[in-house]
Amino acid sequence: MNLPFTVDQFMSVIEQYNQTVWPMPIILNLLGLVAVFLAVKKSALSNRLIAAILAFFWLWIGIAYHLAFFTAINPAAYAFAALNVIQGILFLIFGVFSQRLSFRFKSDVNAFIGALLILYAMVIYPLLGYLFGHVYPKAPTFGLPCPTTIFTFGLLLWTDIKLPKSLLIIPFLWSLIGFSAALTLGIFEDTGLLVAGIIGVVLIILRDKKAPKPDIGVGHTA
Repeated sequence: MNLPFTVDQFMSVIEQYNQTVWPMPIILNLLGLVAVFLAVKKSALSNRLIAAILAFFWLWIGIAYHLAFFTAINPAAYAFAALNVIQGILFLIFGVFSQRLSFRFKSDVNAFIGALLILYAMVIYPLLGYLFGHVYPKAPTFGLPCPTTIFTFGLLLWTDIKLPKSLLIIPFLWSLIGFSAALTLGIFEDTGLLVAGIIGVVLIILRDKKAPKPDIGVGHTA
């Protein structure tokens, strides 16, 4: 894959982002943990809050990373920013406003694979990055596109009603784009991105053939 920037330029952008937005990487990790907690410990507001957190993540990536930093070395980042903002808006529409998303950790295969993806995004990903020589601040942190996409697929595997399939399109596209770029850039921890995209989409589609349809406007708290 031919890229319009070098590895050094890319890592410099990552470094500049991490240093400029500090301590947001920590805050984003905490928000991720909150989303996981809300899915395990259900409440009346869990579904809306989890969807709002996912919406914030994707809006953050589009505006605070792609638009503010990545456009400096890659013109395509304007399109990436737009796609990420659209994804954030979709989470707001389906999860916050119309309540068509329901998250719950259950003891089934999808839930355990989702948990593995969440663990990979938040814990294994940075550890592998360190082993591959990506030391902070020149390391992709949680809240940047690739680990956040993996995390998103993990949480979507925890949904227990039919998922609006438009929510899968942009994360899946990024799993392909990000993985291809990662191979060229030597960010091998992003291998999990392609795995998450393929497994996530396949398992959700298969599950939704049997999953109940959402009751629009009714929260699922039981």
